Amino acid sequence: MTTKPNIITIMTDDQGYGDLSCMGSKDVLTPHFDRLAAAGVRFESFYSNSPVCSPSRASLLTGRYPGYAGVRAILAGRRTTTGLTNESPTIAAALKKEGYDTALIGKWHLGLAPQCRPLANGFDYFYGFMAGCIDYYSHIFYWGMADGRTNPTHDLWENNNEVYNNGQYFTDLISEKTIEYIREKSAVRRPYYLYLGYNAPHYPMHAPDKYMKRFNHLPWDRQVMAAMISAVDDGLGMIADELERQGALENTIIVFQSDNGPSRESRNWLDGNPDPYYGGSSGKFKGHKFSLFEGGIRVPSIISWPGHIPGGQVISEPVVSMDYFPTLLKTAGGNPADYRLDGLDIMKVLTEKSSSPHKEIFWEMGKQTAMRQGRYKLVLNGVLVEDGPQSAEVFLSDLENDPGEKINLAAEKPELAASMKAAAEKWRQNLENAWEQRKDKPQ
Repeated sequence: MTTKPNIITIMTDDQGYGDLSCMGSKDVLTPHFDRLAAAGVRFESFYSNSPVCSPSRASLLTGRYPGYAGVRAILAGRRTTTGLTNESPTIAAALKKEGYDTALIGKWHLGLAPQCRPLANGFDYFYGFMAGCIDYYSHIFYWGMADGRTNPTHDLWENNNEVYNNGQYFTDLISEKTIEYIREKSAVRRPYYLYLGYNAPHYPMHAPDKYMKRFNHLPWDRQVMAAMISAVDDGLGMIADELERQGALENTIIVFQSDNGPSRESRNWLDGNPDPYYGGSSGKFKGHKFSLFEGGIRVPSIISWPGHIPGGQVISEPVVSMDYFPTLLKTAGGNPADYRLDGLDIMKVLTEKSSSPHKEIFWEMGKQTAMRQGRYKLVLNGVLVEDGPQSAEVFLSDLENDPGEKINLAAEKPELAASMKAAAEKWRQNLENAWEQRKDKPQ
């Protein structure tokens, strides 16, 4: 067996902070996620780098803030859509230099143009879809008439070739493909990096009867959300069991996170139905997908590496998705200093109970800008939709005493609010300046 650890990164789609039983959910039951958390670390203050999918995925893979990675917004699904390029190397590309085989199974959503596809960005193997969301059974791009054509666009690929597998539920399909990949790599005994991108529980809200029946006591929207997450949980259980059968579990780092908070988009918006979909839960936090309040960016995350990272830990130190790049690369024998990174190595947080290496963390989304500095969080032009459109030009909260961001302290602490506002605006302006100079902006 190789001495370098295998690394599996699992990302779910639009899964809220309150949508795992180990995070406090009473109706979404996730025994396999719970088992993973018990064997490793469950984060209480883990952040995505963005409240929407394409930028958050870019940060996970590049270790950079989304704007510096070259992806600041949700990317379109046209076959010509550009996005991530090798100007911002991925963790897959970095690990290839350390002798790793690399694969992506599931959702990409970082560009469909040839230079932006997985195989052009460090992955040896790809099986999945490239745009934002697909029908779980037909594997057709769910935003329908992409490119203005008369027929919906099919979006299932193996490497750079379209493949067809109509009828199999996509969550089950990519779990099975992952198990096949693990068996193949165990046979050749080479270290691998596998990025597994589940599209669940992103709409369309599809789940097989066997999962729906587990939660038939719940209202429909919560029932189908729980069913979709349960399918992912079963997949995780099968993957862990396969690793154990192959004798590889002890030598495999498993990282899990959601890409952003739960969706508040209409569940039937393609049919013109304005009713929002409320199946997902932000737990005790306010906010949602598209919002820089906690519910949009604080997400569930777990990391497990038996024998190396002490199990049963619950860590409340604030860390962020882009930290996984330097942490995993250094663990695999690489040098993070060889790359331009915004993320920081958090291994001491995991193994020595050290404090977060971040003094400040920043976010941006449209006109919104936010930063966390210790216990304090500042949101500029924050947006909510739960009670109708809301915004606050400056919202300062003390997350230690007010994790739900209910009380605006901006008037009570004007000096702190002013200094954090200046720091957030400076960070944002530096990003805007760098963005203007980029030659590979998404189109």
